Amino acid sequence: MDLLNEVGIVWSVGDAAFWKNLSAARSYYATHSTLACPRNTVWDGVALGRWVSNLRRPGGLGTDPVRAEERRRALEAIDPEWNPTGWPVDWQRHYAATRHLLAEEQGGVEPLPGVTVNGIDVGTWTTRQTNPAVWDTLSAEQRERLEALGLTRRTETAPAATTAAGKGSAFERGITALTQFVQREGHLKVPRQHTETVVIDGQEHAVKAGIFLSNHKSRRAKLSTEQLATLGVDWATAT
Repeated sequence: MDLLNEVGIVWSVGDAAFWKNLSAARSYYATHSTLACPRNTVWDGVALGRWVSNLRRPGGLGTDPVRAEERRRALEAIDPEWNPTGWPVDWQRHYAATRHLLAEEQGGVEPLPGVTVNGIDVGTWTTRQTNPAVWDTLSAEQRERLEALGLTRRTETAPAATTAAGKGSAFERGITALTQFVQREGHLKVPRQHTETVVIDGQEHAVKAGIFLSNHKSRRAKLSTEQLATLGVDWATAT
């Protein structure tokens, strides 16, 4: 048997398929920051959505307890929340996309309806989650997760989101960073990964100016008239 193992005999086709598919799962997570993919997802030629969905079912990791535990640990090494409990996979998927957006921009974008990440409208989703009628139905842990992202329960009369033009807001920090960059460099060709340090009201802020500019250019149809006026004429064509 040892000799057969040495020449690569596969004793379990199912086990070999698992480890092959795990590579696609790792690649998907690197792009989406979650394994809570839609059931119809195909990634790297693997029907990943259906595969992960089947693994979440009772007994989906296999009947052998040792092998099942090994597979569970392998999945958790990629995404500790590959099999969310306490809320639907769809909620986890939207939460992960929102977390990815806000972490990337350090709060530098308002999640208004129409703001998307990997095809997910996180703006519409966050607007719904912070609606009192929905917020009050969430579990304590779900609310804690949203609050950690800076999202809170709206009052009954509050708008879905602020205009993002208030003093000290993420939008103002982004505009200040772009203005400072132009004054120093003489142009608005900001590298996407460029970080500009600005001081507002005596407080220093590290603003991802490149990301701020890129995302507001792609979402200009969703910006308010006030925001567009603040950004000016030339920003939309800057490259």
